[in-house]
Amino acid sequence: MSEAVAYKKKDFVSSQEVRWCPGCGDYAILSSIQTAMTKIGKRREDIVCVSGIGCSSRFPYYVNSYGMHTIHGRAPGIASGVKIHNPDLSVWVLTGDGDGLSIGGNHLIHALRRNISMNIVLFNNEIYGLTKGQYSPTSKQGIITKSSPDGSVDRAFVPGSLALGAGATFFARTMDTDPKHIQDVMIEAHEHQGTSLVEVFQNCIIFNDGAHKIYTDRATRDDYSLKLVHGEPMIFGKDRNKGLILNHFHPVVVTIGENGVTEKNILVHDKHDYNLASMLTRLKAPEYPVPVGVFYQERAAVYCQQVCAQIKDLKAKRGEGDMQALLNSGDTWEVE
Repeated sequence: MSEAVAYKKKDFVSSQEVRWCPGCGDYAILSSIQTAMTKIGKRREDIVCVSGIGCSSRFPYYVNSYGMHTIHGRAPGIASGVKIHNPDLSVWVLTGDGDGLSIGGNHLIHALRRNISMNIVLFNNEIYGLTKGQYSPTSKQGIITKSSPDGSVDRAFVPGSLALGAGATFFARTMDTDPKHIQDVMIEAHEHQGTSLVEVFQNCIIFNDGAHKIYTDRATRDDYSLKLVHGEPMIFGKDRNKGLILNHFHPVVVTIGENGVTEKNILVHDKHDYNLASMLTRLKAPEYPVPVGVFYQERAAVYCQQVCAQIKDLKAKRGEGDMQALLNSGDTWEVE
């Protein structure tokens, strides 16, 4: 078990040169997670960062802990093995919208379904950055890229809806422009028992600059983003006078003080309400504010604990077992 150790951010900064494009949102995410790791109460030796392929997947090199840079899309599968073999580890999967939702989509949904205690951080810049600008599973319809010169006709994935549909027990969203919020969300994700998925809106300054601008830019973000806080009304806007209500299960933006609307009418966030979370994942600007924070969390059986309990029970009933005997227990043959 880990013993509490007092760390500073520099303790999680590796000796490797950080090599992302100047201005990339990945820098802010890296710095914020390094800071969050000083607050989760785990030793560096008990933290493992696992990544696939992509710009975000450079992450393990830059964190002074254990890590694995694996193969395209397979990080959740490898991280699952790491966590099941040593349940006391804090396991982090760093992936992107291409790596995690395209070739790695199958691995992602089953990691969520199994509810293995690990934290999956999805960097979403809505583009393939490492391979120089092809459209990705989250790219907006109509986007012109190197692989869609006349505009993409693909419908984009909504990571939150995908996660909830796969049975995720924790889904949150944050933005690369708000380091404090990233830290808070990552700490809450780490404390969750089960698989957490955190989507981070991240700006690719070279190939998809401004993809999230309307809800990240200082001039517009207050009017087009909504910070979800469990138990608090969904109020937003520069003047904190906008809010969400439900009209026959349909979300509507209202102004407090107009048409008899008061703060008491505003919808209160409940992170344990699956139907509410599902609705919130679908909100898009400019019609609605884009929510950030913890959308959904539930308590459910944790896969690692179930597997460990099952193994312990079988050992008690059958003994430790003999691998050689097992290998020779069925039909065998020799090849000459």
